[in-house]
Amino acid sequence: MQARISDARPAGFWPLAAVFALFVLFMYGPMAVIVALSFQGPEGGLTFPMRGLSLHWFRQLAEGLGVVDIGAALRRSLGLGAAVMVCTVVLSVLAGLAFRKKLKGGNALFYIVVASLIMPSIIVSLGIGLEFRLLDTGIKWLLGALGMEGLLENYGTALGLFTSALGAHLTWTLPFGLLIMFAVFNRFNTSYEEAARDLGATPWQSFSQVVLPLIAPSVVGIGMFGFTLSWDEIARTSQAIGDVNTLPLELQGLTSTVTTPAIYALGTVTTVVSFLVMGLAIGLALLLARRRKG
Repeated sequence: MQARISDARPAGFWPLAAVFALFVLFMYGPMAVIVALSFQGPEGGLTFPMRGLSLHWFRQLAEGLGVVDIGAALRRSLGLGAAVMVCTVVLSVLAGLAFRKKLKGGNALFYIVVASLIMPSIIVSLGIGLEFRLLDTGIKWLLGALGMEGLLENYGTALGLFTSALGAHLTWTLPFGLLIMFAVFNRFNTSYEEAARDLGATPWQSFSQVVLPLIAPSVVGIGMFGFTLSWDEIARTSQAIGDVNTLPLELQGLTSTVTTPAIYALGTVTTVVSFLVMGLAIGLALLLARRRKG
């Protein structure tokens, strides 16, 4: 009797389970619908019921959607995401190391970095776009003043994938990376570093052989955040990327022109890429954690 009483579900279990199930359905239901509709046959439409089952729309996606070069947009998004990931990891780790000691003006610097999280994304994008257009004006004036007419005629704009767009995305990813590194170093045991220095290790050896392996799983997590946040960003990219588009911007534009399940196939592909990156990051973090314990 005692065992039966202790094993009984508490009174609030089933209501909470129902709320959780509804939450999961709300979060992943739309994704599941899009994935299902992307596997329709050639006669498929944008709504249920499904008409056939095939890879037809993925083949059409590979062939291109009108004048939109999906392959080029995909490569641009992957390249920008990789650059954002690397910059986020490097800058977050360096900032975390710097903030371990009392830094003059550190509080103001921290609030300036985190302030970008509360700014509307479209305002950040507009501001960066305006800033680079003013930079273009200054560069053109300088080239004209120096008499460099050839360079002036060939000069386009400083707005681009790895200039203004990269900066716009870093205003979104860096605060998250910085907050993660603060949490990591706040509970970091400095006795490991002290032991390494007592054994004659240089500051670089202490960091590369002691600190970095210990924080490696968190660094991988920062990299995952950096890539995934950049991968699907639209608002901060829209006004700051110049005359090219990333995949999310192309996808947004296609929603008003493409009226076939090919748009769902594109959504499925982008979702798979996101899950692959998250899976690789989680697997790498678990591997590093296991090696650290071993």
